[in-house]
Amino acid sequence: MKRMYSLIAIIIAFLCFAFFRENNGFVTKQRIPKVGVLTLMHHPALDEIYKGYVDELAKEGYHNGKNIKIEYQNANGDQSNLKTMASKLVDDNSTVLFGITTPAAQALANSTTKTPIVLGAVTDPKAAGLVKNNQHPGGNITGVSDQAPIREQLNLIKQFMPRMKTLGVIYTSSDASAVAGYHQIKRECRKMNINLKAYSIANSNDLNQVSEQMLSQVDAVIVPTDNTIAGAMQTLVKNADAANKPVFPATDTMVKQGGVATYSVNQRALGVQGAKMTVAILKGKSKPADTPIKYMKHGTPVLNIKQARKLNLQIPAQFEKDAETKGEVYK
Repeated sequence: MKRMYSLIAIIIAFLCFAFFRENNGFVTKQRIPKVGVLTLMHHPALDEIYKGYVDELAKEGYHNGKNIKIEYQNANGDQSNLKTMASKLVDDNSTVLFGITTPAAQALANSTTKTPIVLGAVTDPKAAGLVKNNQHPGGNITGVSDQAPIREQLNLIKQFMPRMKTLGVIYTSSDASAVAGYHQIKRECRKMNINLKAYSIANSNDLNQVSEQMLSQVDAVIVPTDNTIAGAMQTLVKNADAANKPVFPATDTMVKQGGVATYSVNQRALGVQGAKMTVAILKGKSKPADTPIKYMKHGTPVLNIKQARKLNLQIPAQFEKDAETKGEVYK
């Protein structure tokens, strides 16, 4: 009987100890990882990146609200909001941060040197001051580049415009990715003996006036990866239509909005790749410092038949076939 009492006493003591531990913070629930997402604005290309990111996280087993929490912050085109939003995501103890656009990524980088940051759609992370080296980042940042296949795009423009004398390029001078894209276009035009004339804007308010001036002086327009212009694409298209001049933008969504054609980096694929890199970090399989920036190797052929016909352009037969079978066609 004494042994039974002793056993009961031990069990009671154990239960009391367990209760004490739980109610004094010794036993804690497993922390659900939190992903903080920061983007500069809404426009179709950036929205596709985010959709691809969330969908791929779910595909990898991370479902928002169940075993992961995604906190989404959108500056709605106002860069002055980015610093506050980035600080909030860091202060909320995000496990990993995802920055869509260069300004958003820069705001995150300025807010933390410890929390892992995955870049979504930053053309040249090194040139943007985000990493020491694109192959060996060396800090808390890695990610995906949306660098466009410029040579492919220029060759395509020459096929559409065999008698072209001057090509115009327009970009946002305050956007590091857009500036990097412009310099890449400039280098390739020199190699290909294309006469290039450059125009820059400080913000979307400049686009109407500057694009009107440009379209009076060039035969066609190329646009690098540029979020400001993508967000105001209809203004550029309106002026280009009035001048009867074609626009060859960097992304498929901008072709859909009235560009003629391009070889586009797939925006959704950028988000998917960003999610894969996020998952690898969450699982402890990789560290940003040792993870090279990822590049999309090939562009997808994208054609807006309606726009090409409106401008009386002869569509290259092989390109049209490739767009129909391998890419996207807007009719």
